[in-house]
Amino acid sequence: MEVLKDYALKIEEQLIEWRRHLHRYPECSFQEKETSAFVKKQLESIPGMTVFESNVGYGVVGTLSNGVGPTIALRADMDALPIKEEADVSFSSEHPGVMHACGHDAHTAILLGAATLLAEQFNHKSRTGTIKFVFQPAEESTDETNTSGGLYLVKEGVYDDVDMAFALHMCPWLTPDAIQVYKGPAMGSLDVFKGTIKGTGGHGAYPHLGTDPVWLLSQILPTLYSLQSRFISPLDAAVLSIGIIQGGRANNVIPSEVYVEGTVRCYSAATRNDLIEEIKKAFTLANVFGGEGTCLIESGEPALVNNDEAVDVIVETAKKLYPDDRIVEAPYGMGSEDFVHTAEKTRSAMFFLGCKPEHGQYDLHTPLFQIDEACLKKGATLLASMALAALQGGIDNEA
Repeated sequence: MEVLKDYALKIEEQLIEWRRHLHRYPECSFQEKETSAFVKKQLESIPGMTVFESNVGYGVVGTLSNGVGPTIALRADMDALPIKEEADVSFSSEHPGVMHACGHDAHTAILLGAATLLAEQFNHKSRTGTIKFVFQPAEESTDETNTSGGLYLVKEGVYDDVDMAFALHMCPWLTPDAIQVYKGPAMGSLDVFKGTIKGTGGHGAYPHLGTDPVWLLSQILPTLYSLQSRFISPLDAAVLSIGIIQGGRANNVIPSEVYVEGTVRCYSAATRNDLIEEIKKAFTLANVFGGEGTCLIESGEPALVNNDEAVDVIVETAKKLYPDDRIVEAPYGMGSEDFVHTAEKTRSAMFFLGCKPEHGQYDLHTPLFQIDEACLKKGATLLASMALAALQGGIDNEA
């Protein structure tokens, strides 16, 4: 492992160059054509690497293999977000309205680094088994079939022969001398609710002559916001947020319809199901007061549940390589992550890698998001070392 750590230091400038190139040319979900081509080119330059492209989207998978042994997957997502960058850096986005505001540029550069570090191990035939380097498109969004890039790769069979998988995520609330990892539910499920409340509308001066859907909504909102505190155990984590309310076009006209859209996130599948049912019931309150309320639920990603054995590999590897660094054991929050589809297919774990710059904090999905690039060499070293540790662990394929 120390050899990999030393090697990562030697290629640090290359890691930074890769990350900045990717940051300069971001592409949104299902549009990662140039990003994919860049990754493919870098992988093909690595001796011993076999490369193939996904049949769906712009996924790329590189493989190092030698003899009989377990198959370990390392995954990075490649897509950017539809956000206009405001960071004053020399490598800021050259694609208007698109930026890497979630660190996927760093994830991709780190995985390319891990592939570079591991290639020498396999080329000298000192390792047996297989490591897959999975560069995944479309983590941030789904297509018209409500399918993300991670689920497409699972359906395509990329993980069929994988015994254990690892991924990392940028962590802007921790500095590069720390990682965050957790056994069990670590990131929330995601469901979108879309409610419509119909009334009759009418003249603003005569509200008593019709049914006002805005007033009906005022009866429904307190119910929605009370679901977490009054229908869910205080021991269960859940959050409901409303992001869109639309209705009306004139200040003296009561609209005939109001539209509401929001999200609900949970760790527990049971809590998730209960909340969905209660949200649907809440909109039927409109019916009691003479209107009509309906609600459509669009199911997103389930909660990400980290496998205990995979987490043990992460923790043990981090302690050996960086004994003076911090390991924070806590869930990552209610954000969703489509690595869950990999976790449902095989034993998997994602950890959060500290990337907070020395001065200031730049949160995920914001126009100013930036990282301390010192995290790049550490991330590459950790991923590569975890893969080797999992190979050497003699993983039982039947477990």
